[in-house]
Amino acid sequence: IVKMLKFITKKSQHVSAERLKVQRELFAFNKTACHGFPHCPTALAWDPFLELFAIGTKTGSLRVYGAPGVEYVVEHDASSPVIELHFVPKQGRLITLLENNTLHLWEINMKGAEDSVLEHVESCTVDSKLRIFTCSVQSSGDHLYLGTEGGNIHLLDIKSFQMTDTIIYQDLVTQNVPEDYKINPGGVEAIAEHPLDPNKMVIGYSRGLMVLWDNESLNADQTYICNKDLHSVSWHGSGTKFMSAHNDCSYFVWSVNSSKAIESMEQCYGPYPCKAINKILWKRTTGKDDFIIFSGGMPRANYGDRHTVSVKHGETSKVLDLTSKVVDFFTVDKEADDPETAEPVALVILAEEELVVVDLVSDDWPSFALPCLSSLHSSAITCTNHFCNVPQDVWDKLLEEGRKQTLQCSTKPWPLVGGRVTCEESSQHDLLVTGHEDGSVRFWDASGSCLRQLLTLRTARLFGAGDGPSSFHAAPEEEEEEEWLHFHKVGTFDPYSDDPRLAVKKVLFCLQTGRLVVAGTAGQVVCFSFNPEESEVTPEAVQLNFVGDRDSFVWKGHDALQVKNCAVKSEAGFHPDLVLQLAPPAGVTALALHSKWGLVAAGTAHGFGVLDYVQKKVVVSKCTLNPNDLAASGDMMSRRKSFKKSLRESFRRLRKGRSQRGRKDKSMTKSPESRRPRRGEEEGSTSSAVASPASRHNESAIDPGSPLSEAKPVERQVEARSTDDALSSMVRCLCFSSSFILHNAATTPTLWAGTNSGAIFVYTLAFPPSDKRDSDPVQCTLGKEIHLKHKAPVISIHIIDARGYPIADPFEEEPKGLVPPQRVLICSEEQLKVFTLPSLKPFGKLKLTAHEGARLRKAAIARFQSRSDPARTEYCLAVLSNLGEVALHSLPDLRRQMLEACLRREDINGICSLVFTKDGEGFYLSSPCEFERFSLSAKRMVAPHCQVDLPEGVRPQPPQPQEPQGGKEEEKAEAAAPAATAAEGEQLKEVDSKAASTSEAKPEEATATAEKKPELSSSAATSPTSPKEESSEGGDDDKGGLDSPPDSGISSLVITKNESNFTTTTSTVGDLKSLELDDLLPADHEALADKLRSECKIEVVREKRTVVVVREETLVNGSSPTN
Repeated sequence: IVKMLKFITKKSQHVSAERLKVQRELFAFNKTACHGFPHCPTALAWDPFLELFAIGTKTGSLRVYGAPGVEYVVEHDASSPVIELHFVPKQGRLITLLENNTLHLWEINMKGAEDSVLEHVESCTVDSKLRIFTCSVQSSGDHLYLGTEGGNIHLLDIKSFQMTDTIIYQDLVTQNVPEDYKINPGGVEAIAEHPLDPNKMVIGYSRGLMVLWDNESLNADQTYICNKDLHSVSWHGSGTKFMSAHNDCSYFVWSVNSSKAIESMEQCYGPYPCKAINKILWKRTTGKDDFIIFSGGMPRANYGDRHTVSVKHGETSKVLDLTSKVVDFFTVDKEADDPETAEPVALVILAEEELVVVDLVSDDWPSFALPCLSSLHSSAITCTNHFCNVPQDVWDKLLEEGRKQTLQCSTKPWPLVGGRVTCEESSQHDLLVTGHEDGSVRFWDASGSCLRQLLTLRTARLFGAGDGPSSFHAAPEEEEEEEWLHFHKVGTFDPYSDDPRLAVKKVLFCLQTGRLVVAGTAGQVVCFSFNPEESEVTPEAVQLNFVGDRDSFVWKGHDALQVKNCAVKSEAGFHPDLVLQLAPPAGVTALALHSKWGLVAAGTAHGFGVLDYVQKKVVVSKCTLNPNDLAASGDMMSRRKSFKKSLRESFRRLRKGRSQRGRKDKSMTKSPESRRPRRGEEEGSTSSAVASPASRHNESAIDPGSPLSEAKPVERQVEARSTDDALSSMVRCLCFSSSFILHNAATTPTLWAGTNSGAIFVYTLAFPPSDKRDSDPVQCTLGKEIHLKHKAPVISIHIIDARGYPIADPFEEEPKGLVPPQRVLICSEEQLKVFTLPSLKPFGKLKLTAHEGARLRKAAIARFQSRSDPARTEYCLAVLSNLGEVALHSLPDLRRQMLEACLRREDINGICSLVFTKDGEGFYLSSPCEFERFSLSAKRMVAPHCQVDLPEGVRPQPPQPQEPQGGKEEEKAEAAAPAATAAEGEQLKEVDSKAASTSEAKPEEATATAEKKPELSSSAATSPTSPKEESSEGGDDDKGGLDSPPDSGISSLVITKNESNFTTTTSTVGDLKSLELDDLLPADHEALADKLRSECKIEVVREKRTVVVVREETLVNGSSPTN
């Protein structure tokens, strides 16, 4: 009986109400923040009053930024590129123009007491025949000018967000221009409002015609003609002149009093042909020379492929050279006493791959160090790791080293300061570390919602590759030309890597000692130590060969990097002290570090080894290649399969599938004793212990406390892996831990290694006494060896206690209160398995691929705290599948606590880049330059909380709902209601006699009832038939209408829903109508009853998406209410 009760309790999958409540307090999936630079930006806008700027992207994303931490991220419903962005001045409102010819209005509104959100308010679809070239918002915020390809200017009323009937026709504007321009002046290329008189504006057409237009008199005050294509117009602050930029890098200055140019600059960078100036700004300053800033204009032959922004200030000029295309730019101006002047303090340049902010006040115009919106992909990200709870002393060292790397940046305060952050600063320091394609490692402050770069560490300087192609020697002629053009490199985006072998594959950082280990693509493992003083050291190189002198193996991959033999000068911070070179030089696939033991373990596709970096020598080396791989003469290690081999394997799988289908029915007749058991049918068949030098264990002995006795659900057939798989020897995970691997008396330092073929190797470590640690060797012997029968790749190994708490992480302090016995959690791509240590008896398992068809890609143990009970903490296993789903499983019983769709299954880059944190959060690359941050914890959610304070009275009041119409319209409604009733009464074939007699006996009551109903109706009641009634009566799926059978003695009411107010349209005895309605809530029933001013019982019958109305049973003055 006891065994049966245990079986029932173990088998039960029911979750109690109390547990559900606990789950809600512990777990919650939320996407909380987006870090990095927006992917593919297409538009930029700046609000100088609120000091906010907005970025629109190619995918329809909209971002609004202010001070660091002030951030709003929204998406348009249609993933159409954002063409233009415009702030409505001072109102916290933003207008977007999409490529699909739709306009959208967004508002920053308060949500709660301290937070504000960016909300979509209105949208307007522009006629598809109108192709919009440019937009401009009136300074009053009343209208939006829309310049079209046809040359006309349409107006959008911002308050109602509807197109107005007012059109500034091109024929009217061009009345006084020459005939050749009057015929085809081109589309509207620029609209620039006068800085002092909002009734005047310059209208520029693409062929070079410009008109000073007066909106009050509807007349052209001045006409300007240039025989060059126009690209941009900018007013002078005084309002007496403006500047036009053209397609050949020339710009002209025009006066409001003369139609001829008063100043011209032909081909700024001539005499050779130059590219067009895309945008120009003219800034007037107090008592100084004006600023002239423009993008483009480079000589086509020599520098046509450069992306530049030129800045001219008197005799000082500089060409800012960027590595990606310039999208747009603006200046941040300081408030001046004279409204006609502007004091630019910073230039903000939005490029396709980065944001650059230049200080225009300091000498030499240095760039600012970005506190946010950093270019994460300045070199492509190749690996990511996260470290929680960095100690304060280590954090201070990182900050100090980061300050030294920004000495060349501007020391002025950050100029973009719109809005304010409302959340408290995090007391916990979290670190996000990224490895890059050029061999650099970047440290990011991930403590808050704003991802800030701390420092950059470069490993390329340690290798000989840095002396070759990386150095660039320009020709003398080019140097002189660049000296004349004053090129100045700005930005950090550099997508070009000198050597692909430098790419970083794994990064580990010890939070207690500051030890850093970086592993790369060519088998290089670099160990760094933190030194507070400057020094010159020559890194020592150690070789580790997995294959040895086997003649049958031939490596066909790339060569190893050459470590420099000279001394490397290092400033205070990370100093390289050792380089481990693995052979063959394949990419490092697994890495482990234990600073207290002084050991580093690294694995590749050929094997793994352990390095003692204290004594700088190899402790142990293990080759994981099987004999078939070695006999293949290195074909497998060429990192590609031959066509013959691929074709042969394809035919084998095809024949195998056909033969299995042919034997399927025959195999069902065999007895269980005569046939070979299939995978998943035998208990404990997923893994077994294989004999090792230390001991031999049998997995079939099941732990008595294990939940393995649960009933088996229907399983999918998983394709068996061949033993000669080209990747079977790859080492997937390495783990240092102190565990009960030999006996229960004491823990033993161990190394766990898992491979792609489902093999787990357990090595025991023996250390000499502390006084002889520098001289005596560390002993490392194979203790146990486990082979999973399903041969799935092992992606992670964790040692846990009886409650599921993880044993000490090498980077954290020793936990307290661990409860024996220890267990090992082995996560393969197909299953989760728990074994009891040291016996290695199976304790529990969860088959994911067989039951759900999913394969695990990432797994990590995370800590979850209750948001209501601080004393309650649980550890769960967070996993990510190839379907993009994130799940949480309790430990050690592996019960699922949560399952959420986090990514699209097609997003391979996002799935491969995802990293879990120990606090229940996660990061993944949503694009090459953006990290999406999500939380699985109900308590810990790091999200932006900010607010924008708007001046009082700047935003217009929303339109008030229309009042019911009276007078003649009420009389019309009263006359229309009996007429409609009479018409419908003639169409009815059957009417209840009781209802008919009641209607004849009480005409006065019917009239009184009819008099009340126009008070409830709006515009729908004044028309005989509303559009909704026509669609509902004429539809094929209509369940009511005139063809519906009458219901004797029932008074029905057909209603429509307009702006959340119910309105009556007809009231007919015995006539059941239907109306398409999304939803009718109980609260709506009460509102309807209150509107009728009577006690009504309303019953709603739902059929598909149709609501069939309404039965009214209450009598009025003792009789049934009629029309």
